[in-house]
Amino acid sequence: MSCFMGIDLGTSSLKTIIIEENGVIRAVASKGYQFSSPFNNYAEHDPEEWWGACVYTIKRAMLEGSVTKEEIRAVGFSGQMHGLVALDDAYRPVRPAILHCDARSGRQIQEIKDKIGEEKIRELIMNPIYTGFLLPSLLWVKEEEPQHYDQIRHVCLPKDYLKYKLSGEVSSDYSDASATLAFDIKKGGWSGEVLQALDIPMGWFPRCYGTSEAAGAVSKWAAEQTGLKEGTIIVAGGGDQVMQGIGNGITRVGQASANIGTSGQVSFQSDVPILNQKLSTNTFMGYKKDRWFTMGAIMNAGLCYKWFNSLFPKTDYAEMNQKIARVRPGSGGVVFLPYLNGERTPHLDPDLSGVFFGVNLRTGRDQLARAVMEGVSFAMNQCIEVCGELGLHADTIVASGGGSHSMPWLQIQADIYNVPLKVADTDEQAGLGAAIAASVGAGAYKNIDEGCEAVVKYKDFEVIPNGENHRVYMEYYQLFKDIFKDCGNALHRVTLLGRKN
Repeated sequence: MSCFMGIDLGTSSLKTIIIEENGVIRAVASKGYQFSSPFNNYAEHDPEEWWGACVYTIKRAMLEGSVTKEEIRAVGFSGQMHGLVALDDAYRPVRPAILHCDARSGRQIQEIKDKIGEEKIRELIMNPIYTGFLLPSLLWVKEEEPQHYDQIRHVCLPKDYLKYKLSGEVSSDYSDASATLAFDIKKGGWSGEVLQALDIPMGWFPRCYGTSEAAGAVSKWAAEQTGLKEGTIIVAGGGDQVMQGIGNGITRVGQASANIGTSGQVSFQSDVPILNQKLSTNTFMGYKKDRWFTMGAIMNAGLCYKWFNSLFPKTDYAEMNQKIARVRPGSGGVVFLPYLNGERTPHLDPDLSGVFFGVNLRTGRDQLARAVMEGVSFAMNQCIEVCGELGLHADTIVASGGGSHSMPWLQIQADIYNVPLKVADTDEQAGLGAAIAASVGAGAYKNIDEGCEAVVKYKDFEVIPNGENHRVYMEYYQLFKDIFKDCGNALHRVTLLGRKN
């Protein structure tokens, strides 16, 4: 039986999924890990730990699914976006990878703005200049670690390092490349103008492929390491938001997804690149050259809930959800601003801090927990609101990520967004998207749309918004925005003050 493998490199774990041609999932294997923060605002990871997790999950998935190497026709990839992996002339990492959630490159952000100029940023990059993206991270290495910068001969994105390990070839794809800030969005190639202005060699940047295009094959060495068959097709894949969209069946203009993972994203499909003059959203290439997606992104989503739970004795997730469901909308007057690690859309401030507002003597853990879910959902709604101002709307939103595992949180989202929610019938949407891309690259389907129609399935329910809850939430949503309007400067200042002490 023909099978296809999808590998999803996340921030906190790597997952490998194997599907049959009819979409039946044969196996899923996962390996968790933690990135390191040696200094404040740093987020780094050893790429070799990713490779170890990749080898482990490939072997595990094949074993658990009773899948032979001959059955696997192609491998596709999904990966955390924006990060920097810098390699020397022997393709070895010169330092740990700098991740999307890293915030050290504030000075380099201003330098890029000064050297490129706002007009060219809008014309060429079409994205906000923000910490954690490949270009400012690379510029930081150039200025702060010249001993490492001098060794660089190749740069790539996190998932592309795994593709190199499997194939021996460094390559990327249009979706992930367009999220580096070094890419000409409209022309669909690395921007010589941007790189020249920053004195960075264009020759370091890899060739790009379409999401479902073959970008190499499993090498003899990698076959020995993983148990895959030498010569198995490797397709380019894409950034996790694009691949998650595929795994959610989001391929047509007018469709949207809301993902609450470690961070949060709201993505809308379009057939033209949409420029946000305020540069508070992202515009990336999609799974094919005439498809684009506009994304509002928040830095802190599931991360907030994970942080909150770490402060208390461990409680069963199902039990906690039951308690949260019993708390009325509004959490007893508590409002949470989820800016634990700065914020992107719409504030574009890596130095913001979070806050609980309205705490009193009657406030308990359950109210605070629900306030966290509501605060994250309010921040996601701001993304939807900003995208709406750009003319992007959806009648139904597909929910994904950890936020889709909780029925109370799904209902909170539906009530705040005031849109019915669908939920894909798998927890591994990004990995599934990568496997679908692999199936198209191997010729099982003629295109991504056909692959999605055959493979993607949804839960047998929709989450319908409650009109009364929506009315209540709109009052709190306005309060959420007013608190930031009144206190946003203080939330910025307290972060800077804390760094001094």
